[in-house]
Amino acid sequence: MPADQPTILATSGGMRRGASTEIEFAPLIHFAVELSGVTGRRPRLCHVGTASGDQRWQSAAVTEAGHQADIEVTALNLFPMPPTTDLAGLVLAHDVVWVNGGSVANLLAVWRVHGLPEVLRQAWEAGVVLGGVSAGSLCWFVGGPTDSFGPDLRLVTDGLALLPYGNGVHYDSEAARRPAVHAAVASGALPPAHCTDDGAGLLYHGTTLVEAVAENGQAGAYLVERDASAETGAAEQRLDVRRLP
Repeated sequence: MPADQPTILATSGGMRRGASTEIEFAPLIHFAVELSGVTGRRPRLCHVGTASGDQRWQSAAVTEAGHQADIEVTALNLFPMPPTTDLAGLVLAHDVVWVNGGSVANLLAVWRVHGLPEVLRQAWEAGVVLGGVSAGSLCWFVGGPTDSFGPDLRLVTDGLALLPYGNGVHYDSEAARRPAVHAAVASGALPPAHCTDDGAGLLYHGTTLVEAVAENGQAGAYLVERDASAETGAAEQRLDVRRLP
């Protein structure tokens, strides 16, 4: 059963170190599965690790976390080659696509070589829940600050733009992120931006931001808009956040 409308959960979280496994699924991933509406069988999650080079240890750890959570995980590895000539069939067979973090610039380049952006748009329109963390958040937007090119943040502005906004991730844990978002929005390099602290996520139905959620008690979410009267040229509004159980 697909979600009843196009759904994206863009986050700065979703996984954590496990008690008995390398990692475990945190509440944000469980929320993504809930949004898919699947009932009567194990949920199917497609894990995409392109941004970190499809590391096999990571794929194995995510698969193990899925087993622990009673979620069937398939790794969509594009290195050294796609697993099938029918990427659309593979992706559409899942309830959730979860994109892990790493280099969003490399992710976008590799995806485009293999035609994955078109497949993901098709899946989004069909009700497959799209989600992810860090690079796996930025990719759905117009763009945002990234360390894909080195330790100094630079903008990526060629995201998939399923969501017509800028995006900022790790907003509370990396000091350079907030001023980079403000500067980009103030200059017009990015449209108004939606940002998340570590552990927070943003839920969209279609292109509408429905709510901000968090898997811990501190994480916030923010809207940054151009404002010539503000000191930075951009104004920031803290959004209401619902805390996930």
